[in-house]
Amino acid sequence: MSNSPIVIITGLSGSGKSTAIKALEDSGFFCIDNLPLVLLPKLLDLKNEFAQGTFKLALVTDLREKDFVDRYPGTFKELERQGYHAEIIFLESSDQSLIRRYSQTRRQHPLSRPGVSLGESIREERGRLSDLRDMANRVIDTSNLTIHDLRALIIDHVTNVPLAERMRIDLLSFGYKFGLPYEADLVMDVRFLPNPFFVQELKNKDGRDPEVASYALGKDHAAPFLEKFGDLLLTLIPLYRQEGKSYLTIAVGCTGGRHRSVAVTESLADFLHRNNIRVFLKHRDIDKE
Repeated sequence: MSNSPIVIITGLSGSGKSTAIKALEDSGFFCIDNLPLVLLPKLLDLKNEFAQGTFKLALVTDLREKDFVDRYPGTFKELERQGYHAEIIFLESSDQSLIRRYSQTRRQHPLSRPGVSLGESIREERGRLSDLRDMANRVIDTSNLTIHDLRALIIDHVTNVPLAERMRIDLLSFGYKFGLPYEADLVMDVRFLPNPFFVQELKNKDGRDPEVASYALGKDHAAPFLEKFGDLLLTLIPLYRQEGKSYLTIAVGCTGGRHRSVAVTESLADFLHRNNIRVFLKHRDIDKE
């Protein structure tokens, strides 16, 4: 018996399967789009050669594969025989929504052929997949869902990851003299703070040193800045999570990336931790001359 989870995304063409599989990829699944069903048992036989620990597999399979309707019952039974539990998620949408989406993307329906309208192709696909819809573990109607709504539904259904842990937050200090960090989503310039570099006894220390931090953050305008910037982050972080963002990098810069930016990111990390927000702290330029 295998404990490795397998999630099968299927359903009507244009119903959001690409969005669903990307959400699972961001959640740590090994994802394959349009895998021929005949290859699935063979892929699972080889999994120990390229995967260690729990192997989380998600795949999209649908009518793009020739003979899909004839093959899926036998393939799914073979998975059960081998001890795998396949979670089948069937996505569908109203004819009107699907027609609108196809008109926007200008893509061709997989059942499209001369003399057959798009509406007829959609209805034919719906009929051919009706038995698969009945055996699905969950059916999701995406007619009125945004991309972000669908991502949240898929992640909620498949994973046990709390919303507060679905986005990695990096706090990064840097020096402008070494260039802006390319990965930054939010950038704060703290060169308005007093610079310990010009204090002889502080010059060779960095912003993690209490004396350096006290000097850089001890002026009257530093406390209101930290409070307001912290409150801004407490407002923005939940909003980024709701939009389905997987990574958020908050970069704080000073001239050399050794004193002021380091002291500010250390202070912000402590503030966010006290507000139950997990962050990863990195000082990019702290050891540069």
